[in-house]
Amino acid sequence: MTVFPDVFTEMAVLLLLAAAVGALGVRLRQPLIVAFIAVGILVGPSVLGWVSANDQVDLLAKFGITLLLFVVGLKLDLHIIRTMGPVALATGLGQVIFTSVVGYLIGYAFGMTPVTALYVAVALTFSSTIIIVKLLSDKREVDALHGRIALGFLIVQDLVVVLVMIGLNALGATGDVSWTQAAFAVLVKGVGFLLLVGLAMRYLLPRLLHMLSRSHELLVLFGIAWGLALAALGVMLGFSKEVGAFVAGVSLASTPYRDALGARLTSVRDFLLLFFFLDLGAQLDLGLLGAQLVESLVFSLFVLIGNPLIVMVIMGVLGYRSRTGFLAGLTVAQISEFSLVLGALGLSLGHISAETMGLITLVGLITISVSTYMIIYSHPLYERLAPWLRIFERRQPHREAMQDAVPDDAVPQVILFGLGRYGSGIARSLREGGWRVLTVDFNPDLVRAGDPMGYPVIFGDAEDPEFIATLPLGRVQWVVSTARERHVNLSLIHALKGLDYGGRIAITAQSPDEVARLEQAGADVVLVPFADAAHEAANRIMRQDFVKQPLLQDQ
Repeated sequence: MTVFPDVFTEMAVLLLLAAAVGALGVRLRQPLIVAFIAVGILVGPSVLGWVSANDQVDLLAKFGITLLLFVVGLKLDLHIIRTMGPVALATGLGQVIFTSVVGYLIGYAFGMTPVTALYVAVALTFSSTIIIVKLLSDKREVDALHGRIALGFLIVQDLVVVLVMIGLNALGATGDVSWTQAAFAVLVKGVGFLLLVGLAMRYLLPRLLHMLSRSHELLVLFGIAWGLALAALGVMLGFSKEVGAFVAGVSLASTPYRDALGARLTSVRDFLLLFFFLDLGAQLDLGLLGAQLVESLVFSLFVLIGNPLIVMVIMGVLGYRSRTGFLAGLTVAQISEFSLVLGALGLSLGHISAETMGLITLVGLITISVSTYMIIYSHPLYERLAPWLRIFERRQPHREAMQDAVPDDAVPQVILFGLGRYGSGIARSLREGGWRVLTVDFNPDLVRAGDPMGYPVIFGDAEDPEFIATLPLGRVQWVVSTARERHVNLSLIHALKGLDYGGRIAITAQSPDEVARLEQAGADVVLVPFADAAHEAANRIMRQDFVKQPLLQDQ
């Protein structure tokens, strides 16, 4: 029996309830994932039984998962792995292997079948990139050494999860076919798939993105369409929609439009993921969860304690301080949305039961909730535990000392918005002065042409606060805007202040009358191109006159 007169009303009530419980979660400093799963349990058959539009919710949930993997691929920053070097790969792979092996043994000890124990063990290895980036951003620690290391091994985890999904889909499709034949089929189809995408990256996507970027709406629409199209192609080839969507994101990750596209898709992704977590919560049986309370507590303690410890051990061996290892290790003290996606995939393939899916979800709820507070209060927690954590540190932490001594040359010192004649002139002069400059413009012709002086150019809008949040602001000394529109500059200043940007801001004004308004808003320097140029011209004339005047007197 349906509670609501139609699907629209049901959706409206679910969204209102999710917003209310989400607000409570934010108040408690909890990630929204926990709140949304709780809402799903509340409206599910175990409690209120309000969910009847299962097909609609399931479809939106699939869209959400597809966009999640698309955005992960889109933001895949291999530069972080390169700059972090061995620590990202060693820590990421080391933690995955350790957690998988020990988790499998724990599951087997609880009497699970080998396949079930393997699924649970693998699910325990993945940490939430979304949650970690949000928490580190709130604490302004993304650009800290432990933040960059954490992002590095989180990227490694993301790559591993895609490979695992490929393997699981191959396993599910074997049937009567041997493992050798299945592996060969996956290899052939995978190579063909990547070759097709590679040709599109080489010949199609650059021209298409350049044309579509003249309209932000069309750019976003194409991004969604491209992600869904390759997701569907992935399903047709026997991989999964997740793998196809990830490859779609990677295919756009090397373009200058990725940051702008990712910023605009993040909100859409988060909205659609709401339905995945609602659907997940609605499918859980509270009775089954209660029956697995002991197992869930044991696995949760293993994730909360074991994962950070193995990270600290690996980083200590590599020559990092115990403090850095501890702060980075706390970021893996939870399982992620990918763990839930993996469990849902195993359930759909018939590899695991609903009880196992419930166990993974319960471990997720416990570890995400507890680890959030561990990360928020990481520094006081370290001060209390510091005397016992020294055992994870070498006498001479050479690796960290070396990284502290050598700056990261890839990090820009100046971010400049606007590549018109005035902006290009400023960028060129800064470059000649030895400054590292990252330039941003929303003119696709300028972005496509790049710059012969060698500074990078990316596509973006100074009025988009979500795009501003994607920029590497942590170690930037100056943000310069050469936009003439006052509302654009005021929006940029407001976004920077909201992100707690600690550097200085230089803004361009159209007339001297705007200077006071922009300075009051927070600009450190206000540039007035015509007035400044006139003043400089007068100074040059006067300097020339000063030089020539004595010659006239001598005559």
